Amino acid sequence: MSNAVRIHSFPLSGHAHRVVLFASLAGINHEIINVDLAKGAHKEPAYLAKNPAGQVPMIEDGGAIISDSNAILVYLARKYAPGYIPNDAVGEAEVQKFLSLAAGELAFGPAAARLINVFKAPLDVDFTHATAAKVLGKLEAHLEGRAFLVGDAPTIADVAIYSYTAHAPEGGVSLDAYPNIRRLLANVEALDGFVPMPSTPVGLNAA
Repeated sequence: MSNAVRIHSFPLSGHAHRVVLFASLAGINHEIINVDLAKGAHKEPAYLAKNPAGQVPMIEDGGAIISDSNAILVYLARKYAPGYIPNDAVGEAEVQKFLSLAAGELAFGPAAARLINVFKAPLDVDFTHATAAKVLGKLEAHLEGRAFLVGDAPTIADVAIYSYTAHAPEGGVSLDAYPNIRRLLANVEALDGFVPMPSTPVGLNAA
C-alpha cells in the first residue's frame, strides 16, 4: 500500500474516526496506523517531529503531512473526492459553518461529556450537557425536512458531525428527543463504505 494515505489514528477517538470514515466512504486508498495513546506514542519525538500538536489524527500523503481532523477532511475531499464539498461559494460556506460547529460546540458538548464518562476527564458535567443540548437543538432545527446537512447529498459536514453525535449517549446525552438528528445518523450509516466507531464501555480509562 505504498501509495495509500497513511492515517495515524486511535480507535476510540471521534476526531480520528471522522477521517477513517471519510476515507472509507470516498473510496480513498488508505492505511490505518493506530497510535498507542495510553503509552504516550503521540508524544514521542518521532511523532512530534511530524505533528508538533502531538494529537491524532494525522495523515501522511506522499510528502504532505496534515493534522487536525477537519483540515484533513478538506484536504482529502479537495484532492480525492471533490463531490463531498460544494463547488459554489454559499454551499462551501455552509459546510465550513458545520466544520466550525464540530470543532466548537460539538467538541465542548457531546464529545466532552463522553470524555467524562469514558475516560474520566476532569471536566464540568453540567457545562458539557448544557452545551450538548444547545448544539443538538441547533442541529435538530436545521435538519427539519433535510436528509443531510448541506444540499441533497452527503458532504464532509455530515462526516465531521457524525462520530461524536452518534456516540453522544456514551456521555449520558440522549438522542431520544432529536428525531431529525437520528435520521441523519441513519442516512450516514446507510452510505456505501460506512465504518462504525467502536462503542466504549462507560468507565473505561483507555487514555
